[in-house]
Amino acid sequence: MANVSSEALGTEPIGKLLVKQAVPASIGILVMSLNILVDTIFVGNWIGPIAIAAINVVLPVSFFIAALGMAIGIGGASIISRALGSNQKEKALLTFGNQISLTLLVTISMVILGLLYVDTLIPAFGGKGAIFDLAKIYYVIVLYGVPFLALCMMGNAVIRAEGKPKYAMTAMIIPSIGNLVLDYLFIYVLDWGMHGAAWATTAGYLLCFGYVFYFFLSPNSELKINFQHFKLNGSVLKEIGSLGFVTLARQAVTSITYLLMNNILFNLGGEPLVAVYAIIGRMLMFALFPVFGVTQGFLPIAGFNYGAEKYDRVKKTIITAIKYAALVATLVFVILTVFPKEIAQLFLSDRPDLDEQALAINAYVLEHIPLAMRLVFLATPIIALQLIGAAYFQAIGKAVPALILTLTRQGIFFIPLILMLPSIYGELGVWMSFSIADVLATIVTGIYLYKEVKRTLH
Repeated sequence: MANVSSEALGTEPIGKLLVKQAVPASIGILVMSLNILVDTIFVGNWIGPIAIAAINVVLPVSFFIAALGMAIGIGGASIISRALGSNQKEKALLTFGNQISLTLLVTISMVILGLLYVDTLIPAFGGKGAIFDLAKIYYVIVLYGVPFLALCMMGNAVIRAEGKPKYAMTAMIIPSIGNLVLDYLFIYVLDWGMHGAAWATTAGYLLCFGYVFYFFLSPNSELKINFQHFKLNGSVLKEIGSLGFVTLARQAVTSITYLLMNNILFNLGGEPLVAVYAIIGRMLMFALFPVFGVTQGFLPIAGFNYGAEKYDRVKKTIITAIKYAALVATLVFVILTVFPKEIAQLFLSDRPDLDEQALAINAYVLEHIPLAMRLVFLATPIIALQLIGAAYFQAIGKAVPALILTLTRQGIFFIPLILMLPSIYGELGVWMSFSIADVLATIVTGIYLYKEVKRTLH
């Protein structure tokens, strides 16, 4: 499998290099997003719309624990990219070993706490009424597999830091395909219902872990660690933590956002409105996959060249990444605003045996989704600057501005908006909050990025 070597990150033409990094990352994110999307379609068609809402309630908890692995992975990957760029191989190895130890320690502890407080957490995240029982089934089973997912997310970031994007892509594709196949078997063939959906998801995590474990044992990986590298090192942990906290904070705020949104929408419109948000939430994950792919491809290139003090290449990487991401974001915007009802219809069952409640929810979703989708994605064409700008500070190891810019959209702008606007405009206020927050966060990020580039890259 041909890949970009870590040395090539500092020599190949930026445009060509970014495509090599971003396309596999985009494909991997696409397949993972398709997995979530099709999984939701299967659940909606074979179990019912309440089941979609139930999964949406569970996502904040499982995503937050998995995000611990992602945070440790991205924080450590930034160190590894810069260490490889400056020929500090031992620091890269020590960082990777500490990432593994820290991921296991933190995520297993969080899973234990998550299981102990299951009956408190689910209602807190909007799992009320008819949603609770299905959400609890899904939550408990999926939580068992979350440490494996965390290890996968951590390992995936490290694989990209080595300049091996195609292996990182494969690591994302394998569990997604496995999950969809098992969805069909467990839900449709064996009729396990919500249990089947949960076990299919957990099995997908295990498949991913198996592949990532194989990669690091194979000759394809440059990072061959031994037992001494697993011993926790204070200075390495501090650097991983400061950079990884940026990703963790973003995911924590995302979980808080889900909590608030599910509760606000439940109070405004009950289970049907939560189902509308569940579909929009899936599209937020799925539709922006190429933008996230460009961002993931950008990180190791910027980090390596910054470590090698090749500042002209860093500047060119920033500009090229923003251009590529803005182009694909605009295409996404056009598709979502032209075909919102057709997209929503994919998630809804047309079985003749649906009960009155399911039929009423389906009709409600189709009525409310077009305006909601258009308002939520209205500012999509400009988010490239926001994402690349925040990622740049993380890539070069500057944790404080990375944290500030990461939190501007959801923490500083979006959460206050959804707490204020619905009391004035009702449901409309919820959907308006998304684009207003995007515009404000993009302005702030643009100012930060411009000042940093002018000050340091010369």
